[in-house]
Amino acid sequence: MKKQAFLIGVLLVLIAEIITLIVFAMQTPDFSQDSVAVNEVMQSVTEDFNALEQHKNTTALDYVILDENGNLLYKTKSGLSESVNAAITHRDTILDITIDDTAVGKVIVFNDGAQTLQSQKQTAIIVLSVAIAVQGGIFIGYAVYMHFTIIRPFRKLKGFAERVAGGNLDIPLEMDRHNLFGAFTESFDIMRSELKKARIAEAQANASKKELVAKLSHDIKTPVASIKAVSEVGLAVSDNERDKANYAQIIGKADQINTLVTNLFTATLEELQQLTVTPTNIASKQVKTLIENADYMHRAAVPDIPECLVYADSLRLQQVFDNIFANSYKYAKTDIIVTAQKNQNTVDVVIEDYGGGVLPEELPVLKEKFKRGSNSANTEGAGLGLYISDYFVKEMGGEMKAENGERGLKVTVTLALSGK
Repeated sequence: MKKQAFLIGVLLVLIAEIITLIVFAMQTPDFSQDSVAVNEVMQSVTEDFNALEQHKNTTALDYVILDENGNLLYKTKSGLSESVNAAITHRDTILDITIDDTAVGKVIVFNDGAQTLQSQKQTAIIVLSVAIAVQGGIFIGYAVYMHFTIIRPFRKLKGFAERVAGGNLDIPLEMDRHNLFGAFTESFDIMRSELKKARIAEAQANASKKELVAKLSHDIKTPVASIKAVSEVGLAVSDNERDKANYAQIIGKADQINTLVTNLFTATLEELQQLTVTPTNIASKQVKTLIENADYMHRAAVPDIPECLVYADSLRLQQVFDNIFANSYKYAKTDIIVTAQKNQNTVDVVIEDYGGGVLPEELPVLKEKFKRGSNSANTEGAGLGLYISDYFVKEMGGEMKAENGERGLKVTVTLALSGK
């Protein structure tokens, strides 16, 4: 506030000086002379006219004495008007010298008003110009001071805020503790430091969470695998059809739990790209086997796939088919139609149920994370199956499309042929 008042004061004084300079420069000169001094000159000249060699100037005025014919008789200094015409031009005072009522000559009193005024103007102009220059220098110096102490620090602060907003928390904010805003900028750098600590703590917490989920997934999968293995043995050795059906149901549920646990682990990843997809050349017969493995409830007649080699990751492709069939089991609960067709560069595997499909406006979001159709309201699920499957198929160079078929939801898995 004090600095602002100082600036305003300097500016007002500067304006006042400029106005004074203009007013003084535009003044009309006053050429009037001291009448008392002029009368004193006339009296002394009249008294000494006949003996001018003894005449002495007792005033501050300069003058010239001419005779009746205009001849120079006396002058107080050189450079004065020595004729009536010159005196008129210079605006000097011209008076007649009379003795006994007879004109004997003239006195020309030099008018120095113009010179005096001009000298005063020059002096005033010099003084005011110097004052204006000094004050202008002060103003410029103060502006430079404001730039370095306020404007530039704020510009740095703006750039710092942009970096923080962009997530760059490693570059500290340059500061000058002796600056007017030193403590202010230091507070912002403390904020950056605390944000960095918070982000590190968040990353550590996320890492711990993923590690915990990974351990739990492993711990859950181990007993589930044991249950499935025992059930498979029981299914193989049992002669009772009812027991076989129970064993088959246990095996199916174990596979379902395994799929859910896998999806749960995938959902904890911040980036899906952390899942490795390694495509290789696999035979079409192996693709048929993967589909049959996914259809553990045996609701589809899996056709033969034309002999060829496809470019795929068998582990990830198994997860794709597992998710598609699991969705059909949960939501449609009908038989499933599977068809396969070999094209010039691809193989299309089409899986369609009889569940009626989903609303048309829901189709575009079915492959997004945590998105499900309205027919899934009373069914457990996270909405991750098609999202994960779509990513896996794309990483294998293929394409997955979900649409409403004639009977229900139709999912087409397009796999690239090897070398194509």
